[in-house]
Amino acid sequence: MLSVEDLTVKYGSFTALDAISFDVDEGQWLMVAGPNGAGKSTIVSAVSQGVPYGGQIRFNGTDLSRMRSKLIARHIAILTQNHSVGYSFTVKEITMLGRYAYREAMSGFTKADEEAVQRALEQTGMAEYANKSVLALSGGELQRVFLAQVFAQDPKLLILDEPANHLDLIYQKQIFGIIKEWLCQEGRAVISVVHELSLARAYGTHALLMDKGRIVSHGEINNVLTAENLETVYSMDVYAYMRQLLELWR
Repeated sequence: MLSVEDLTVKYGSFTALDAISFDVDEGQWLMVAGPNGAGKSTIVSAVSQGVPYGGQIRFNGTDLSRMRSKLIARHIAILTQNHSVGYSFTVKEITMLGRYAYREAMSGFTKADEEAVQRALEQTGMAEYANKSVLALSGGELQRVFLAQVFAQDPKLLILDEPANHLDLIYQKQIFGIIKEWLCQEGRAVISVVHELSLARAYGTHALLMDKGRIVSHGEINNVLTAENLETVYSMDVYAYMRQLLELWR
C-alpha cells in the first residue's frame, strides 16, 4: 500500500530523517515509536507532502509527489492530537468537511456524501450529537468528531499523530478501539505516531522504532519492541520500568 524509499528530510544542516525505508501493507497497524527528536512526526509531514524531502513515497505504486492533493485526500487521511475550533460549527458540519475531496467544482454535497457522513458519525458514536455545537464538547468528544471527519473522507490509509496523547484513559481506549474496528475492513491500513508504548503493544501489528532520524528496527511489533531495542533507543531498561509500574497496581 505505502512504500517509502530512502526518505530524507533536512532543515538547513540538520537531518531530521536520514534515508529511511519501510512499507505498510493492507491490514497493518504500524506504530512509529522513539524518543523526542527521533523524527516520528516528520514522517507524517513528509507523507502528507507538508515538507520537502528526498527519496520516494509511493501509494499503491504511484509517486505521491505527482498526485494532486485532492486525489491524495481520497486515499490518505491524517488525524492529529490538537484541534483549534473557534466557531460554533455543529458536529455534522465538521464531519462534512471530510467530503470536500469528493466535491466537483461549484457543486453541492450529494446523497452519497450525506450517507458517508452519517456512517462516520455512527462509527464514532457521535450521531446523537450531530446538531450540537463543537464548542460544547469535551476533549474526547471533540477528538471523536475529527475522527468522524477522516472516516467520512473514506481513506485507505489513516495516519495518526499522537491522536490520544492528551486525552483521559477512557477516551484513549475509545479512540483506539474505534480505529481498530475501522481497520478490520478490507483494503485499509493505519500508521500511528506514539509515545505510549503500552498502546503500541496493545493495538499495533507492526512497529517502526526510530532514533535520531534513523530506523533502529522495523517489522512485527513483538520483534521490534524488544527489551534490547528499547534500551538502545531510550538508554534505560524500559521492560523493568514497565514491570515496576505494573507492580504498583497489584
